[in-house]
Amino acid sequence: MPVNKITNDLLTMKNLPDKTVERLSQYRRSLNNQLVKGKTHIFSHEIANLLHITPVQVRRDIMLIGYSGTLRKGYDIKEMVDLIGKIIDTEEGQKIAVIGMGNLGKAFIHYLQEKRSKLNIVAAFDINPEKINKTYAGVKCYHFDQLVEIVRSENISIGIITTPPEVVSQIADKLNEAGIKGILNFTPKPLSAREGIYLEEYDMITSLEKVAYFVKS
Repeated sequence: MPVNKITNDLLTMKNLPDKTVERLSQYRRSLNNQLVKGKTHIFSHEIANLLHITPVQVRRDIMLIGYSGTLRKGYDIKEMVDLIGKIIDTEEGQKIAVIGMGNLGKAFIHYLQEKRSKLNIVAAFDINPEKINKTYAGVKCYHFDQLVEIVRSENISIGIITTPPEVVSQIADKLNEAGIKGILNFTPKPLSAREGIYLEEYDMITSLEKVAYFVKS
């Protein structure tokens, strides 16, 4: 259905499965790449080939968000990109803090700043005196002791943790105290769930070992 006919209920979806939201993000990136190439419509099997999943899965996800294409032309790419944006993003965007200004923390800042997406890193935190009060790609680095104050004053809703694993629990506690709503943990140490916070954890070692398993002879 056309984007301008989407119901308010659809725009405020909060109960989509985690994996569906993950795939919607992947669909949007792939579809944007197709738009750049001048493509205007796409079929489910073409999306599936781009992401190495089944056409059935693609159709299920798209049906779940209330969109449909046509038998002759498939899905309207621009409409679908706009719809996914309305479901995933907020109109005003969301503010992010990065905790830990090592190479990974700096990479996050540069990557998101270049994308100019609805996800905006507005503050960084560290305890290294050489990094405090410095600016990285337009983002100021504060001392960790200022975390609660800055998160609240800037209305930051997401924290990305890229510190050594031994301090991750302490950092999560501070983020919780500050009122953070979501945490992306990029350390190899798992965090326990905290009420009112959506937690996503990414273990690079596990991902690398998974790749190693499938390529070993």
